[in-house]
Amino acid sequence: MKLVVLGSGTSVPHPRRASAAFWLEIDGRSVLLDCSADAPHRMAQENLDWVNLDAIWISHLHLDHCGGLAPFLFGIKWAPEIDRRKKPLHILGCEGITRLLKAIDESGNYKLFAQPFPVEIHEFPPTEAVREIEIPGGIAAQAVSTPHRAESLAIRMTDTDGTTLVYTSDTGYSDHIVQFARNSDLLILECSFYPNKPIPKHLELADAMRIAQLARPKTLLLTHLYAEWDHIDLEAEARQLWDGTTIAASDGLVLEVTR
Repeated sequence: MKLVVLGSGTSVPHPRRASAAFWLEIDGRSVLLDCSADAPHRMAQENLDWVNLDAIWISHLHLDHCGGLAPFLFGIKWAPEIDRRKKPLHILGCEGITRLLKAIDESGNYKLFAQPFPVEIHEFPPTEAVREIEIPGGIAAQAVSTPHRAESLAIRMTDTDGTTLVYTSDTGYSDHIVQFARNSDLLILECSFYPNKPIPKHLELADAMRIAQLARPKTLLLTHLYAEWDHIDLEAEARQLWDGTTIAASDGLVLEVTR
């Protein structure tokens, strides 16, 4: 697996952090994990093959995680190179994606679905029990609800070599997230705040480190970072609370994920 961090920030504008988006290459396929409003241009900035993107995963319907879906579909309609694409684009994830896109589409007659290729949407209902799902192309995956919004889902993906990646997206602390992330090769975990989080359905550093201590991922990538982290050494603070490998996400970071 190869991961490119497109957006390590939040909904609040930041000069160095775009909103949430991660490009994943897995078993010859490309998957975008969340699609913020910044994501379409960030894919171009990183010279990624957005024309042939196979799938987009949407964790929940906060706009810093899904606000780029409609602009991406609108923008690629006018890209000359898109005419050669025939394979479907799969949009997968939480409930409500279809309703959101149709509302935007109908508001301006944008014809978002009138593409030279099929756009297929696959929605999964909230579930506290781990649900087996399949990303078209044969990528094995699982989903489970997170304590953030009613529709919010985390995803666990496994490649043909058995390498595992877990992306929680936004979440509060929960024991079932610990179990879901256990022994993953890469855990992409939000760490919105340092101390004294103002919002219970997010994580501060102590929450994130508790999850890491119990789940024991091979590598922990902390993301969804508010500006309060700008002058704090996140990795050094994390080392004081658990002994594993912690990486502070930054836009443009590239990771090779192995077992």
